[in-house]
Amino acid sequence: MNGPHDLGGQMGFGLVSPEPDEPYFHADWERRTLGITLSCGAFGAWTIDESRHARENIPPAIYLSASYYEIWIRALEVLLERHGFVSMAELATGRKLTEPATPKRVLTADLVAGVLAEGGPCDRPVEEPPRFVVGQDVRTKNFNPVTHTRLPRYARDKLGRIEAIQGSFVYPDDNAHGAGENPQWVYTVVFDGPEIWGEGSDPTLSVSIDAWESYLEPV
Repeated sequence: MNGPHDLGGQMGFGLVSPEPDEPYFHADWERRTLGITLSCGAFGAWTIDESRHARENIPPAIYLSASYYEIWIRALEVLLERHGFVSMAELATGRKLTEPATPKRVLTADLVAGVLAEGGPCDRPVEEPPRFVVGQDVRTKNFNPVTHTRLPRYARDKLGRIEAIQGSFVYPDDNAHGAGENPQWVYTVVFDGPEIWGEGSDPTLSVSIDAWESYLEPV
């Protein structure tokens, strides 16, 4: 979707200024937000792609004024309400008012280290061979879905070249909306700077993205 999270090429936001020796957390509530989000994700009620889409749907004025972990906790509230674990009234009052849904699993303290070490691999086998080969020219599709997509706005309807075939992975555009994993091949596609940024762009610049197969058309 075209939302406040997709800022590539947008003006007026100033320079990116990394914080020297930045700590993992700037406040204790951020540490707790990470723990709560991961614990709730372990319920097995939603996918990482649905959680990303929940963050993208935060109204722009709120999203752009929120810190990183504020965005996480606001999206988590949406997911918990959507899947029956909490109501908006309960969030407002801080009190349990109804019986919540039962999670598929609970992340207890003794399981945390193993679960985090295992991660959440999203590579999946597919039967069909890759449609494209390394070195082939391709063009990205031009679309503006209201649903989730990992193809950024600045890279749509652009001419690029396949640099690498990364493997086959869960297709996030479907997985975010309960339509199944539907894995596809993923390619690294490289674009010349002027193709992305247009006239006046640094001609020595190149931009690469990882693109699912259905984002691409042969040239």
